Amino acid sequence: MTQSPPTAVLLIDEVLPEFDETIVEHLVIDAPLDTVYAAVRSMDFLEISSPMMDAAMFVRGLPDRIGRRMRGEEPPPTPPSATLADMFDGTSESDIFQDWVGLGEDAPHEIVFGAAGKVWQPEIEWKPLSAAEFPTFDEPGYAKIAAGFSLREYGANRTLLTYEARTANTDDDSRRRFRRYWWLVHVFVGVVMRAALRTAKDLSERGGAG
Repeated sequence: MTQSPPTAVLLIDEVLPEFDETIVEHLVIDAPLDTVYAAVRSMDFLEISSPMMDAAMFVRGLPDRIGRRMRGEEPPPTPPSATLADMFDGTSESDIFQDWVGLGEDAPHEIVFGAAGKVWQPEIEWKPLSAAEFPTFDEPGYAKIAAGFSLREYGANRTLLTYEARTANTDDDSRRRFRRYWWLVHVFVGVVMRAALRTAKDLSERGGAG
C-alpha cells in the first residue's frame, strides 16, 4: 500500500526552525516505512551500543559519577528500558528521558523530542518544559535541543531514515559556552546517532520491531 506523502514542513522545523548547530545522519533500510517507524518508536536506547559510543558515554558520565562518589551518594538504579514509545505514551521509567519531552509525532513519517538545559556543565541543569512551552522558551542561559527521526520511502520496501539533532541557544553567553562544548563532543554525538540508526535498521530488517 502506498503511503501518503509527508507534509512539506517537518515537525522539527515547527518546534525549532532557527538553530545554532545541527548534525544529521542518514541510513537506508531494507524494510517498509511502517516497519521502520515501529522500530524507531520501540527501540531501547539503553541497548544502543558501539565501542566508540560506549567510550563516549563513559567519559561523558565521569563528572556525575565522581560527584556522587564525593557526596557519598549511591549511583541511580539502571532503568528497565528507555524508548520513544515510553516518552510519548507517558510510561517511561528511565532517568534518560525524564527531562525530555515528546514534541510531535506524524506517524509513520516523523517523531520529534526535545529538552532545554545547561549541557556544558559537568552535571547538566535541565529546565522542565512542556511540549507547548518548548518552541517559545527563551530564558537566558540555556541550550534548546530538538532531535527527531524522519522517514521517507526509498524505492520498493525500502526506507530512508534520517536522524537530526538541532541546538538553539537562548542568549549570546550560552551560545559561546555551547560552541566550546560542541567542539569537544560533536564527533561523539555523531557516533551515538549512527549507532541508533544501525539499531533501528537491525530491528526493522529482522522483524523485531513488534
